Amino acid sequence: MDTPEYADIALVVNGTEHRLRIDTRASLLDVLREDLGLTGSKKGCDHGQCGACTVLLDGRRANGCLALAVAHDGADVVTVEGLAQDGRLSPVQEAFIEQDAFQCGYCTPGQLCSATGVLDEAERGWPSAVTDDLGSDPSLDDDEIRERMSGNLCRCGAYAGIVAAVRQAARKREAAEA
Repeated sequence: MDTPEYADIALVVNGTEHRLRIDTRASLLDVLREDLGLTGSKKGCDHGQCGACTVLLDGRRANGCLALAVAHDGADVVTVEGLAQDGRLSPVQEAFIEQDAFQCGYCTPGQLCSATGVLDEAERGWPSAVTDDLGSDPSLDDDEIRERMSGNLCRCGAYAGIVAAVRQAARKREAAEA
């Protein structure tokens, strides 16, 4: 049996720096859940296909199960536990509640992180595979939202509520910026 290799890394998770000694084979998801006790991000398929483990890694959506933690030394990670600020839910979290965008809730943490990333990507003007006009900022209509959220599966079928929640959060964000 091979002896595991260990490495010292630092991660800023939800605004708090953590210095860790980890097995170099550990995924970011496993480090978050097992070493830091942040169990919001879920292990679904463990192959990057369901999105239940989605976190924001240096401001971009990432599947925690596919990211080797050792490769992200110094990274800034936001999990579902870090979306709320000062005891207030984020606009995405509020919209998910108001639109009843979850059933069993297993996929919800990944959906929330992914939706937050979707709003940030659209705000930056990043197109998706269904963006019609690549010369202008994308409009988050239902087709655009569905495409951008397609990496997150919901086995309960709460997709109508999820799309409505992302649309609502996008409108709130646009109104706040106006």
